[in-house]
Amino acid sequence: MPELPEVETIRQGLAQWVTGRRISTVEVRHPRAVRRHVPGGVHFADVLAGRTVLDVRRRGKYLWLPLDSGDAVVGHLGMSGQLLMQPADAPDETHLRVRFRFDDGGPELRFVDQRTFGGLAVSEGGAELPAEISHIARDPMDPLFSDAAFVAALRRRRTEVKRALLDQTLISGVGNIYADEALWRARLHGTRPTDTLTGPAAQRLLGHVRDVLGEAIKSGGTSFDTLYVNVNGESGYFERALNAYGREGEPCPRCGAPIRREPFMNRSSYSCPRCQPRPRASLRG
Repeated sequence: MPELPEVETIRQGLAQWVTGRRISTVEVRHPRAVRRHVPGGVHFADVLAGRTVLDVRRRGKYLWLPLDSGDAVVGHLGMSGQLLMQPADAPDETHLRVRFRFDDGGPELRFVDQRTFGGLAVSEGGAELPAEISHIARDPMDPLFSDAAFVAALRRRRTEVKRALLDQTLISGVGNIYADEALWRARLHGTRPTDTLTGPAAQRLLGHVRDVLGEAIKSGGTSFDTLYVNVNGESGYFERALNAYGREGEPCPRCGAPIRREPFMNRSSYSCPRCQPRPRASLRG
């Protein structure tokens, strides 16, 4: 599933292509793509026709396009969603779900989603921040993110540190890949209890999270398959810089021990058994 670096890469690309353009028509080709828009696909298309896109913004893994009406188009990519800019005469993609045409006749915006887990909706009055995503925390790349508030909240939690990093109400945008990478840099095992972290350790972890996300954004995100691409259909290349995630059995770049894989919430966690020892059962208390 795309995480913050992938979604931010898409946001940057979309902002260059759609900001200031007026939507002429919207074609909904699959109802699941707008299932979160309760009034339905026809209403979705009608309410967007004639509207001008003012910007492209992001909160965590969600994107929204503020409109001159004061409303916004909110989007989540799910497992396989893609937002592509394509020439108007380009052939339709096999899994094309929604098409946005603009009145300048230039490249159109296409929402393509093989598995249809993603979706689009119109948020009424949501240009500044859609109500549907207002519960999601700011991410560490946001200028208004509070390091001190995050560290305090993290240390108050009685959970495991990796679970906390994936909690979008605490810190947004971090998913499985970048949590594992930040924990590897911090030399912390993902099951470390959050309430046993010292303030400096929690601050260092946050610094590693921010560094990993920033480096991944510069690389255009991480592409393990063809499902994640940017708006021009290009893959990201941060996979080449991964130290732990997906490297089971390969030597740790820091100490040489084989990277281990462990089950985690129907997924996998990757860590170094030497650099990131499992916490002792008596660590808390």
